[in-house]
Parts: sequence; C-alpha cells; structure tokens
Amino acid sequence: MKTARIFAMTGTIIMFLTLVYGFVFGSFWEEGSILMSLAWGHVSLIDVYVGFSIVGGWIIFRENHVGRSILWILGIFILGNFLACLYIWIQIEKAEGSVKKFWFGNRVVDRY
Repeated sequence: MKTARIFAMTGTIIMFLTLVYGFVFGSFWEEGSILMSLAWGHVSLIDVYVGFSIVGGWIIFRENHVGRSILWILGIFILGNFLACLYIWIQIEKAEGSVKKFWFGNRVVDRY
C-alpha cells in the first residue's frame, strides 16, 4: 500500500499543479474549442470520461452514502483526475494498510 500511497500523492500534486498551470496560463474556452474541433480532441475527451465513469462506478460500489458518492463523482467530472487521485489517496489512508478495506470500503465484513 506504500507504493499506492506514493502514486496517489504524486498524482494528486501533479494534477493540482497542472490545473493551476492551465487556468493561469491558458484560456479554457478558446483552447478547448480548438481541441474540440479536432478528431483526437473528441477521442481524448471520450477516453477521459469513460475512465471517470469507471472510477465513479467503483466509488458508488464502495461507499455507503449516496450523496457523498454523487459529490465525488461530480467533482471528478469537473476537476478530473486531480480529484480521482485525491479520493484514492484518502481511501488508502482510511484503509490503514488493508487492501480489502481500500477496494471494498464499507462493504468489508471481517468474519475472523
């Protein structure tokens, strides 16, 4: 879990800094319209949102609070992998080293 923690922390920091860079030095609407005029812009957007949906499905599966799940998923659809990495990082910390608890969240039932 230590390696996963490092990847999640690194991803969170990189994505946060990348978002800041984009908002400070780029024009979301102008550059976004250029990207969306290209075939690979469409492919990339579909690819990203399919990934967000998969992570969102996992969040719904492992959480027992629908409202919290919806907020995380909406956040991921808006802020992207910054929030996906942050969610994963938080869940790694909450799992306290348990792989089962990380993947299954509140669905884990210890029978031992």
